[in-house]
Amino acid sequence: MPRKREAPAAPKGAPERRKELRADLMRTQPVALSSISAVDPAAGGFDVARLRAPDEALRAFFAAVALRPRGRETARLEAALGRVLAEDVVARDAVPSHARSMMDGFALASADGTAPRRVVGEIRMGRPAERGIGAGEAIRIPTGGALPPGADAVWPQEDCALDGERVVPDEIPEPGANVTPAGEDVALGETVLRAGRRIGAPELGLLATLGVVDVPVFVRPRVAIVSTGDELVDPGERPAIGQVRDSNRFALAAALQALGAEPIHRPRAADTPEGLRAELHAAVATADAVLLTGGSSVGERDLVPRIAAEFAPGPIVHGIRVRPGKPTLLAAAGDVPIVGLPGNPSSAYAIFEAIARPIVLALVGDTAPIIAYPAIAAEPFVGRAGWTWFVPARLRLEAGRLLASPLRLRSSHASLHARASGYAVVGETPWRVEPGEPIVIEPYSAGGAPLEVA
Repeated sequence: MPRKREAPAAPKGAPERRKELRADLMRTQPVALSSISAVDPAAGGFDVARLRAPDEALRAFFAAVALRPRGRETARLEAALGRVLAEDVVARDAVPSHARSMMDGFALASADGTAPRRVVGEIRMGRPAERGIGAGEAIRIPTGGALPPGADAVWPQEDCALDGERVVPDEIPEPGANVTPAGEDVALGETVLRAGRRIGAPELGLLATLGVVDVPVFVRPRVAIVSTGDELVDPGERPAIGQVRDSNRFALAAALQALGAEPIHRPRAADTPEGLRAELHAAVATADAVLLTGGSSVGERDLVPRIAAEFAPGPIVHGIRVRPGKPTLLAAAGDVPIVGLPGNPSSAYAIFEAIARPIVLALVGDTAPIIAYPAIAAEPFVGRAGWTWFVPARLRLEAGRLLASPLRLRSSHASLHARASGYAVVGETPWRVEPGEPIVIEPYSAGGAPLEVA
């Protein structure tokens, strides 16, 4: 994503604290904790004073549940794209394994200076030299050719004068000129890739160069997606009055795949204790984590917290001081995370990105920081004092500046995140970012509106 070089540095705020938080979470050891619930049964709702900030909620969850990859396996090189390394990769060979030429020219001994050399042969690509060179000799060599014994430099053919079978360099070659020494790219025994690194195109090329065809990777965690709500119908159906298409599961599944997890589409759970109980127990028994959408608030039909309490440790955090997503539930069945997301589409996806994503990445084994985009606010980004707001934003490049504009926050709008390039974390303080001030936009796991170019 382009960024303006001279843009002022953003003050240390919510995005920087969240980056530090993720590093801390990876080191957290689980301990026994009591549930942090902001539900006030007497009032029939959440006690705002007991709501926890998102960072505090995540710390509590990671402290209570041991989150780590579920094992390791071997992936063939051609199938390793997007996987996460389960162990360090150490070079078993030097790269290159021998000195080679950096250009087309003549391999020669620098000690002969500018004296004429007799051309005594030619190096063929993919083959070692048939002979070495002695004093006053040179061998024609292509780019990438193996340097012959006795040579310590290569002189470009365009900088040499040819006189029959003799070649004369136009100046005294320096030792090592135009030569790639053995091991200059990768040294024998060098650790070139660390465990926890996601494998992309450059990493695949390096693994192939090193001859690593069976790649040690973490097992992809299986994450069950359970939609709740009698109002939901399949995307191929036309909703009747009061019904909506079950869209959350497809956005969540795409994000899970992008993060390196394997989404498991479970049947929808009915709005009855028996229906939700059967589906949640089945999901926990067959998956490494469970995402539920809907049913996490405090209404009569919000059954997710009640059914999650049938497991141990059960609910760990219920209610977070955020918008959107206040009713979010973080629970567990043993070491299987259970995340109760809001039912409204934009809320469900916002909480997945901001809250559930670190949990999924811990199971995936990916240790890389999430890269965000430093931008300049084109319009005010307004939250609420004492709260954390996740504000969707559009990005545009204008006159060399990366500008961010907030989108109107509507929890029920299914198109909101598709119109946004990412989201800003407007923290408890400062809770307002004025036009012209720096703001950091966090990208989605996958997709979002492309950068506009003015």
